[in-house]
Amino acid sequence: MQLFAQQLLLGVSLGAIYALVALSFTTIFQGTKVFNLAQGTVMLLGIFVAAQAAPHTGFWLAALIGLAAGAIATVVIWGLTLAARGSSHLTMTIMTMGVQVVLVSELTRRIGSDFLTTKDPWGASVWHLAGVGIPAARVWAIIVAIVLVGVFFWALRSTPWGAAMRASSEDPVTAELLGISERRVASAAWLIGGVLAVVAGIFLAAAPNPGLDYTSHLVALSAIPAVVIGGLDSSEGAVVGGLIVGVVQGLVTGYAGHYSFLGADIGAVTPYILMVVVLLVKPHGLFGSKEVARV
Repeated sequence: MQLFAQQLLLGVSLGAIYALVALSFTTIFQGTKVFNLAQGTVMLLGIFVAAQAAPHTGFWLAALIGLAAGAIATVVIWGLTLAARGSSHLTMTIMTMGVQVVLVSELTRRIGSDFLTTKDPWGASVWHLAGVGIPAARVWAIIVAIVLVGVFFWALRSTPWGAAMRASSEDPVTAELLGISERRVASAAWLIGGVLAVVAGIFLAAAPNPGLDYTSHLVALSAIPAVVIGGLDSSEGAVVGGLIVGVVQGLVTGYAGHYSFLGADIGAVTPYILMVVVLLVKPHGLFGSKEVARV
């Protein structure tokens, strides 16, 4: 029972991190209908910048510098995709894949075999909740995710930017006619997406992980099933999908020894198995909008 409780808590904390990454994907997709396949690399870039700054500035200022780097990187990627503005959204999405390849190559060269750490204040400290130990960094990941998700949904529903974002997502042509700047909404969506991804990366670089290495951009791939499970165009779905994937992956990984015949990496495959199962039942995801074809 204690193992179950511990893996459940770790799964919830991992789900909170996935929820931030998934929300970064859907925010960009809602604002521009482009699925930024370079999002994991943006996360790694932000942590790389923060790790370089941390020995000189300390954690908090380094984290802010890393967040700024992630935000700027996503806006630059958005600017590059604008070169293909006359093309389909699929073409623009494929362009982000090309950007990822370039960024990954350069970051791999610079990181080498090192692990990136941000000198976070939590270290290896562990909090004990009802007799169950959980790294302090993961507790703060849950708290920060709750705060950021709450602020995001408040802004989405109660601010002029949120109204413009929802209008552009529902009907970009009509929104443009009403004076809503699509470029401004899109830039804000990409900037927010970059910040959320780097925040997730800060906690992924902390305990119980030793840090992020050059392959850590692949972690964002585990958030893609969360996006699909929740629904590509649903912010609420991104959060729910992230939590579902995190909890299920945490439990499967914790009990992997009981079904070793499935392979040692079954935990890494679980999000995709879960995604396939959900799509068989709900092709648009749990909260995704159904496309209506008018004839």
